Amino acid sequence: MSNRPQEELRDESGGHPGEERDQTSPSREALLPASVTGERKTEHVRLCLNEEVGGSGITSGFEQYRFRHNALPELNFSDILLETEFLGRRLRTPLLISSMTGGSKATGAINARLAEAAGRRGWALGVGSVRAAVEKPDLAETFRVRERAGGIPVIANIGAVQLSYGFGVEECRRAVEIAGADWLVLHLNGLQEIFQPEGNTGFKDLLHRIESLCHTLEVPVGVKEVGWGIDGETALRLYNAGAAFIDVAGAGGTSWSQVEKFRNPDPVKRAAAEAFSDWGIPTAECIAEVRAAAPQGALVGSGGLRGGVDAAKALALGADLAGFGRSMLGPAVQSEDALDRALAQVEFELRTAMFGIGAGDLAALRGTRRLVRR
Repeated sequence: MSNRPQEELRDESGGHPGEERDQTSPSREALLPASVTGERKTEHVRLCLNEEVGGSGITSGFEQYRFRHNALPELNFSDILLETEFLGRRLRTPLLISSMTGGSKATGAINARLAEAAGRRGWALGVGSVRAAVEKPDLAETFRVRERAGGIPVIANIGAVQLSYGFGVEECRRAVEIAGADWLVLHLNGLQEIFQPEGNTGFKDLLHRIESLCHTLEVPVGVKEVGWGIDGETALRLYNAGAAFIDVAGAGGTSWSQVEKFRNPDPVKRAAAEAFSDWGIPTAECIAEVRAAAPQGALVGSGGLRGGVDAAKALALGADLAGFGRSMLGPAVQSEDALDRALAQVEFELRTAMFGIGAGDLAALRGTRRLVRR
């Protein structure tokens, strides 16, 4: 039986402008307030759902690859295995719901729904930046996902730049405790901070602060981007500093300079955001480059993945897990059933891609020679 939030905030006005609403289904904004709240986390979700915030003129790069079909796979579809191991933990799938949200009443309800779905289906789960709850304890409940997520790995999240603004081991430890997390990820979001009205841009000497935290905190610490990608050289520096895993979070999905332009009252920065709409390193390129630079490093491939075939390509290129963010946000806001269907579809597409090349497990998928450039 589902443990739904006691207070679900519903939008009585319907779905997107100009979109016919299915009267038998919940609104696509079922967990969002009906009007603008001014809460940064809630408005981030609203903008991601309702505005064009994807990069323009840049893609994830997965379309540059295709699988060569195997007409004689010599395996039963029902025998295909998705089980994997990541940082010593067994997972039922090599799939991750990437860090997205939390920090307000509405986004806490979204986190709860994401946690329940991830727990049911065996996906790993990341939460949005827990900084808000560390600074304002009354927001902690919006990140408490452990009970709903069951035994799956949970990843707490803090902006790496906050290490330059007073956050240290104790604050990071508190973030992990709040989320009931197994791991912590530090996100690198330099361009977002530039365009964000409240942005913090003190990135100088950040690597040694990351290194200190990696060697002090009791849980594994990873590093991720937020949509512009991590190249091989930077990843190697981070691994050498003690990062337990890298999430490349490459270009091709959400562009946070595009998100923040809708929030920034500065006309110069709003206009300048357009110059960076095609900024970043495509996700597929990031995965291949990081894997070449660090063959044994734990690696997550996220950023603009559209479905299970992209997940298969990410894994074949060298990722250990494939992460999904904004593509899961709409279903999560809509309904529990919509989210479950979205996760199930990714799994089905991944299994079908593996069947189509004759890969019965993830080792065979990662070792395939059937992923080729177009």
